[in-house]
Amino acid sequence: MFADVLDMPRVGVDDGFFALGGHSLLATRLISRVRTVLGVELPIAVLFETPTVAGLAEWLRTAQAGVRPTLVRAAWPEVVPLSFAQRRLWFVHRLEGPSAMYNIPLALRLSGELDVAALRAALGDLVARHESLRTVFPRRARAAQQVVLEPDAHGELLSVVDGDPEEIDEMLRAAAGHAFDLAAELPLRATLFVVRPDEHVLLLLLHHIAGDGWSMAPLSRDLAAAYEARRRGRAPEWEPLPVQYAEYTLWQRDVLGDPDDPGSRYARQLAGSG
Repeated sequence: MFADVLDMPRVGVDDGFFALGGHSLLATRLISRVRTVLGVELPIAVLFETPTVAGLAEWLRTAQAGVRPTLVRAAWPEVVPLSFAQRRLWFVHRLEGPSAMYNIPLALRLSGELDVAALRAALGDLVARHESLRTVFPRRARAAQQVVLEPDAHGELLSVVDGDPEEIDEMLRAAAGHAFDLAAELPLRATLFVVRPDEHVLLLLLHHIAGDGWSMAPLSRDLAAAYEARRRGRAPEWEPLPVQYAEYTLWQRDVLGDPDDPGSRYARQLAGSG
């Protein structure tokens, strides 16, 4: 793992990670690799204090590393809390009010004949597949909750508007400035601008509470696959996702433990002790 992260052909057991050119960004990659391959949490402080292969192997051997629970589908409690990342965004949303600050826009220029009905159906397939795209965040019992709507409970997903070729850039900017109501509105909006009969611009607008920049690639990939399937008159044939974001939220809390427990990983990380 050292050699792979540092892009070196060979690393000795007594070679130091940082002496070999490692830095903080590569350190986070190494920690992620250890987490994935060995299933344990390696605090970054330990890597700085014990930066050799031999030292980390000994640290792992003495079972100081916590074993992570496996992220799998699980039964949900009646109330699904927000992940810590979602809580930060929800708090800002409540504090400052709805705004476009955390919007992630993706504009796709589509040339040639477009099947609008197939596109509309494909968006429905996309939202049905990814529960985070049909999750709202109402405040109930004095706390925010994740509420996943049924696939057919979200209403119209696609807005179709006429787009002036001379003003399309300004129209896109205006549409990207939409302020989401996270308590009641899906965190994904789709607007199709008809520039010419054979030229369209599709704007996908995602709120950061449901995804990030990395999310846009699988989102657009799944939408393209669903559109091609719908054009052929059938539903997309894809394997169900192994987990959804709500399961990740519950897993995250299982990993970090109770904030009020001084022995939990949450409390130790907050105290800076790993």
